[in-house]
Amino acid sequence: MRNKIAIRCRSFLLTLTLLASLAGPGFAAQQGPAHSPAAVQTQRVEDIVAQQAALVSEFDVNGLKVLVKRRDGSLTVAAGLFIRGGSRNISASNAGIEALMLGAATEASVNFPREKMRAELSRMGTVLGSGVNYDYSSLSLVSTRPNFDRSWDMFADVALHPALTKDVVELTRDKMVASLKDDTDDPDTYLQRLQEKVAYAGHPYDNRAEGTVETVSRLTSEDLKAYHQKLMETSRLLLVVVGDLDPAQVKTKVVAAFGKLPRGSYKAEPVPQLSFASSSVEVTTRDLPTNYVQGVFAAPPLTSPDIYPMRIAAALLRDRVFEEVRVKRNLSYAPNAFLNGQGANIGGIYVSAVDANQATKVMLDEMTRLQREPIDLDDIKAIIAQYLTTYYMGQETNAAQAGELAQSELIGGGWRNSPELINRLRAVTPADVQRVAQKYFRNLRFVVIGNPKAVDPKVFTLGG
Repeated sequence: MRNKIAIRCRSFLLTLTLLASLAGPGFAAQQGPAHSPAAVQTQRVEDIVAQQAALVSEFDVNGLKVLVKRRDGSLTVAAGLFIRGGSRNISASNAGIEALMLGAATEASVNFPREKMRAELSRMGTVLGSGVNYDYSSLSLVSTRPNFDRSWDMFADVALHPALTKDVVELTRDKMVASLKDDTDDPDTYLQRLQEKVAYAGHPYDNRAEGTVETVSRLTSEDLKAYHQKLMETSRLLLVVVGDLDPAQVKTKVVAAFGKLPRGSYKAEPVPQLSFASSSVEVTTRDLPTNYVQGVFAAPPLTSPDIYPMRIAAALLRDRVFEEVRVKRNLSYAPNAFLNGQGANIGGIYVSAVDANQATKVMLDEMTRLQREPIDLDDIKAIIAQYLTTYYMGQETNAAQAGELAQSELIGGGWRNSPELINRLRAVTPADVQRVAQKYFRNLRFVVIGNPKAVDPKVFTLGG
């Protein structure tokens, strides 16, 4: 009871903070006798949602969709060129090619050889980067506003005319291979690799975007050049820019840089959803002082209405698991429950514990409790406040906002769903949370690294 009161007090403070930020200094003065606080709050939230959406301009350049979010007074600019497809662009034989191509591209371009690029980036404080995941990849830019024009020229040249010379490719490839070789050294990283093989067997995600030591080691400069040419079609691309910029001026730059790219005929299709018919547990033997455990369930995609109550359910589960496993029983330092954000989505539980059976059973019991016991509305309100506070703190940078818009556009049903997050979460009811817990908290696929004798397969079963 003491912990529950503490959580509610903390969440109440977070709620006040969030509502104050949403309402602004004039919020109290707007409340008249004819309007309830709840009605005023609802209207204010809807106004905020509309204002955020109005900041985004959308236009098309020869098939390239462009989103520009204007943030007046921002001292930095973030841009991302996103490539659709992710794991579906690659195969078992060339996995990692997109990651390697983008990584090598950020090292040098035709008009900015490696030494010149490094010198200019350093002088301006500009950062060029790249990233890959199961659903899409990105080439990214972060610069100061005064240096954006020159930084944009470099960004566009890297995207359209990467050097991909033998020496640059070999340097980037060696770094990737060294990183991939380390995957089995760290138990937590190795646990994720094992989990991927179990969860994504027979699915397009089985082709890991980062590749493997074997596939990346075989890739050559000529492979990357051919792959780059294949990808540079506007139908495959999305461009997002966030900063204090005039959208019309951004459009002029985009037309000049990308306007002559071929459209191509790429059509984005929804990725097949995951479905686990039964629970399972696979143990990899390692002589370790503790056992590393993770189990995943098939979760709703970002396009599903279920994703909003599932976010609340996952957050509730996370807090309850922490309380029961760490605080009350001291079975593990960092138990966790999580929900990913993928086209074919998963959620799950994680723990490292000497007594793997007891720790896992406690976590599964908490999942069952969410399925069977009514959920207090105040608990949901507290979790929503906590979730939104954490979410908006994570959206403070232009780069984070560009990434959020891109994720919503590419795999979340459209960028307009991003500013709607507040309304969607506030509409979640206790019945919604219990329903999604019953629907998705089942048939977990477990992987364990540690002592096989510490694992009772009968314990690792929930709803399957």
